Amino acid sequence: MRKLANSELERKNISEFKEADKTPIIIVLDDIRSLHNIGSVFRTADAFLIEKIYLCGITATPPNKEIHKTALGATDTVAWEYAKDVLEVIENLKKEKVSVFAIEQVEHSVFLQDFIPEADAKYALVFGNEVKGVAQQAIDAADGTIEIPQLGTKHSLNISVSAGIVVWDLFRKMQFEG
Repeated sequence: MRKLANSELERKNISEFKEADKTPIIIVLDDIRSLHNIGSVFRTADAFLIEKIYLCGITATPPNKEIHKTALGATDTVAWEYAKDVLEVIENLKKEKVSVFAIEQVEHSVFLQDFIPEADAKYALVFGNEVKGVAQQAIDAADGTIEIPQLGTKHSLNISVSAGIVVWDLFRKMQFEG
């Protein structure tokens, strides 16, 4: 086996990315403190052709050199918008017939492996603060919650890791199982 060179990977350029059909997933980041987590989520969103990212509350916005360190240019490809109030974003998405799911550990959540995306549906995934998680008001406003099963001693995953896991799982189900 030989490792492929970047030139052999046939990646899209910025204009091709912007014109490409997007995966019907929107990411909502609420009160994310870490600029590196924000950049990492942008990079994940680029990898899976995610439609858009909403940056809410205290979540920083591009251009920012600390976000750029981990985004590696994905802030130039992935559509994003800042909104102060996550509840307003959730309400507007629901009006647009987007199914909104908080990614959190709550009563009656659906485990990620059991969540089956509906064909032709669009989803918004709400990720919350690194310490406090998704705000209860946002959980209440969402259509449901998805939980990543965890078996160790820790109670949570890093937000950028959680986003990568959930986005990959939904992308895989939408692209390869639908």
